[in-house]
Amino acid sequence: MMVHIHFLVLCHVPHLVKYNIYSIFLKLSVSTSVAIPQFIKDTKIFVWNCVLHSASDVVFYCCVHVYIGGEWGGRRDCQVESIVALAGAALARKWQCASVRTQSNAKWILPSGHDTNIYVYNCITKKKVPLILKNPNYASWYMCGPTVYDSAHIGHAWYVCCSSKFSIYNCYMKFDIIRRILCNHFDINVVMVMGITDIDDKIIHRAAELGEDINTLTRRFEAEFHEDMAKLNIKPATIITRVTDFVPRIIAFVQEIVDKGNGYVTVDGSVYFDTSQFDRYGKLFPVSMNEEPAQPTVDKKSPLDFALWKGAKPNEPSWLSPWGPGRPGWHIECSTMASAMFGRTMDLHSGGVDLLFPHHENEEAQSCVHHGVSQWVNYWLHSGHLHLKGDTKMSKSLKNTISIRDFLTKFTANEFRVFCLLSRYRNGVEYTDLSMENAVAVSKKLESFLEDADAYIRGVSSSGVVDEPFLLENLARTQVQFLSTLANDFDTAKGLGLLLELISITNRMLHQETKVVECSRRPGAVAAVSEFVRRTLNSLGTQYGTNKDMVADSPLQMERMVTSAVNFRNLVRELALLDLKDSKKQENEQRFLRNSSLLDACDTLRKDFLAAGVQVKDHGKLSSWSFSDSVKSQL
Repeated sequence: MMVHIHFLVLCHVPHLVKYNIYSIFLKLSVSTSVAIPQFIKDTKIFVWNCVLHSASDVVFYCCVHVYIGGEWGGRRDCQVESIVALAGAALARKWQCASVRTQSNAKWILPSGHDTNIYVYNCITKKKVPLILKNPNYASWYMCGPTVYDSAHIGHAWYVCCSSKFSIYNCYMKFDIIRRILCNHFDINVVMVMGITDIDDKIIHRAAELGEDINTLTRRFEAEFHEDMAKLNIKPATIITRVTDFVPRIIAFVQEIVDKGNGYVTVDGSVYFDTSQFDRYGKLFPVSMNEEPAQPTVDKKSPLDFALWKGAKPNEPSWLSPWGPGRPGWHIECSTMASAMFGRTMDLHSGGVDLLFPHHENEEAQSCVHHGVSQWVNYWLHSGHLHLKGDTKMSKSLKNTISIRDFLTKFTANEFRVFCLLSRYRNGVEYTDLSMENAVAVSKKLESFLEDADAYIRGVSSSGVVDEPFLLENLARTQVQFLSTLANDFDTAKGLGLLLELISITNRMLHQETKVVECSRRPGAVAAVSEFVRRTLNSLGTQYGTNKDMVADSPLQMERMVTSAVNFRNLVRELALLDLKDSKKQENEQRFLRNSSLLDACDTLRKDFLAAGVQVKDHGKLSSWSFSDSVKSQL
């Protein structure tokens, strides 16, 4: 490994009257076997920059304070430049595990198995790579779940976070969309395991704050979490795991790491992972010196070491272990639960981008040690943050969240899903009134198209000149492009754009005025487009549909009742319009007012229907109906 070190060196040598400052450029070929001289042990190193030029070529810009003591300090004939050179070698050796090594060992292994023809972004290689599954048509996927100490927020629906309300659901929504893409468009059977953290510092503090039993509190918020997920039409995980159910397995998991020499016990009965004994630490997220505390803590050998097991504290839940009473560390929980379900390796592991380091980095390290593998997770998926205006992440701790239940009083689950579809899952998104208004407008365009197409197909709306060959050609091209877009790291933003373009082409035909009634009607082509759009949207988790879709599980009498009421309204409205056209206000004031009142009554009935969840849409003389996406009174 070649290390280039730019030093501003401050040397203190006994017998010399004052400090000597040297600005020296050193180019050292550093071997891992370089011994650290005794006089270097108390060297204080301040790194103000580290630049990675290649996997094996690193430049440090450092300020080093070297205290020359012992026999070295007594040697007046000592060449200070030589001492500085030795200090440079010691510097590289001393910090190799924490910095240089993480750069050179960031390797990802392309797994062998079944090629899905999908490319996903790889956080290790920083590029898109083929998605290869261990088994054909089966994907093992672990997803970090919530820490259940408070109501979930809309950011969680955006991305999943083990520790972090509205921002949580943003995450779950994003990965729900990817899961549906894998299942519905690539015929992959996804087995998703979600880990629920039901013992944690935040839970302990919250229970004490509310004066509530910890188990009661966690079960209450977990039940609320699942209810909110259902309201957003987010599919439940295949398997739900809870930390408290896996404590014996966690203890055994930690013991295996300790037995292999990668864990050590501290005086308070805690167990830490020794990062210096794992040469691939920093695989997901290379750690640079300026991000690390200057000194390790009292308990830890290195600031990068992390807790596998936490020694018991007064008035906190604890379990007996070989190291004394205590409870699991955060990172070990997910590793143990995921390993219990999937074994030594898995295909996918997901979470919010803020979990990449340290949570996912630590998971990978401890799991590789425990299982004796080079790669525990084949593909890491990280979703971007949902930000408020001003680039502030939604977070419970920042108290700037929007609960799911509050959100759904203003918007629908479809509108939020469209909001998520409009951006790539890896991108952070700013949540503003304008961004939601845009999502609402797109959602209404999608819903309106399906309603208009259905009315045209059933002959309720007869206007429009449909160029069937042209429309079917665009449909075929869109289908191919859409699947290709999804295969490119699940690019729903571009995919939704393709759907909207096809809808615009079809709408222009449907709304084109014509005097020719039957000969220009092409309901087959319109039905094909409508079916593709509806099926595609529903495959992504939206719930758009006509009356036929929505009443499939409802009593037949309900459909007949609504249809009869709408038909009666059609008749009254048609007669009123006809009579109103024949009458003149000046000639028969009373007759004119009567017909106007009938039309007003028809409008009132339409509003009443909407409030009851039935949307009536007028098409000239005739009308169609469908169940509304919401019962909001947007009148």
